[in-house]
Amino acid sequence: MVGWTGSRGAAVAAAVVIGVLVPATQQASAAPAREAHPVAAIAPAAGAGSAAPGAAPGPAAAPVAPAPQAPAITHREERVDTPAGPVTVDIVVADLNRSELRATLLTGATVGERSSVPAHARRGGAVAAINGDFFDLARSNAPAGPSVRDGRALTSAVPPGRRLAPGVPGAQQGDVLAVDDDGTPRLDRLTLDASATGPTGRLRIDTLNAYAVPVGGIGLFTSDWAGDRAATLCGSDTDRDAPCAPDRFEVVVRDGAVTAVGPPGGGAVPAGEQVLAGRDQGAAALRGLAVGDRVTVRQGLTAASGTVPRTAVGASPILRDGTPVAGLDSRSRDPRSAAGLTAQGRLILLTADGRESTSVGITLAETAEQLRRAGAVDGVNLDGGGSSTMVFRDQVVNSPSEDAYRLVPNALGVVEN
Repeated sequence: MVGWTGSRGAAVAAAVVIGVLVPATQQASAAPAREAHPVAAIAPAAGAGSAAPGAAPGPAAAPVAPAPQAPAITHREERVDTPAGPVTVDIVVADLNRSELRATLLTGATVGERSSVPAHARRGGAVAAINGDFFDLARSNAPAGPSVRDGRALTSAVPPGRRLAPGVPGAQQGDVLAVDDDGTPRLDRLTLDASATGPTGRLRIDTLNAYAVPVGGIGLFTSDWAGDRAATLCGSDTDRDAPCAPDRFEVVVRDGAVTAVGPPGGGAVPAGEQVLAGRDQGAAALRGLAVGDRVTVRQGLTAASGTVPRTAVGASPILRDGTPVAGLDSRSRDPRSAAGLTAQGRLILLTADGRESTSVGITLAETAEQLRRAGAVDGVNLDGGGSSTMVFRDQVVNSPSEDAYRLVPNALGVVEN
């Protein structure tokens, strides 16, 4: 962590907010009004640099300097009061309409490779970053939802009952915060469209590089996966600790042909190979394939919006059309990470510190309200607790609740072009 330090006390725009979740930006200090001076109207000249008829020649008007442009990305720290006590909130606003900025997903070499958010940001050259999706902590470490990096689909969603995250009313499998090629951010939903076609016909593929294959289903694993494939066929669609499926089977495909069949294994999938792992009925279907069979595997993520994003991270919507989602939890206080988008296409990254005497954490309902007060019209909840970490210009600007920065599989970053 050399070179990455916390910024409490650093030079940031800070404000103390009085009241319950009142935005610091509204706490403007009173100042004497400036005296207005009349502005003379300027009539169009008869010609470039010419004087009016009969007038004495005078000096040419000086060119008007353009107004300075606002920074493309900013960070500020706010203090807000809640019914349970004060909370420190950090907010980054990135104008993705500006050509010098782009959003990106920060990951390791494989979907289960973890790094701290500062390490992700440093490796990806990000000027700002926040931790991403909930993940299969201490097992596969793979993210729970869909993920897209540089237009490439990395993962699909696990069954809804296996997503390790607080329940959010209305959230559905495949919900993401997505960013298009042109920098337009939006809330979207990504669904896996994948199949394997061979001598026995077309087999549906249910998941891509996911840590939980649904009961009776088939999962596809590529070189983006380096974990235990057998473990993905354990548990049920609602209980991760349920027993492993009694029937598990996998098929290895390379260059369009089956090269191996047998019990599911583990370890890195070599480049150019695709592994189909099935459980229950999915395993029975895969047993119909033999070494040498020609198999065509196709896969992709379909976006509800109709536009497959360049960047996407799994997340649960908590703010839609400027209104917090109804029924959000208003009791549990924790460190939180969230992201939102404004009507003008700006991306908002937000963390709230918690589990300390000087910052008690916020609820999901308060998180949605803070996004709204920061200017977002739509927003999502990201992984929180010990994962909540924000980096801005080579500094961790929030106060993570654990002694060491938690290692996470992905982060949402903003890069200066």
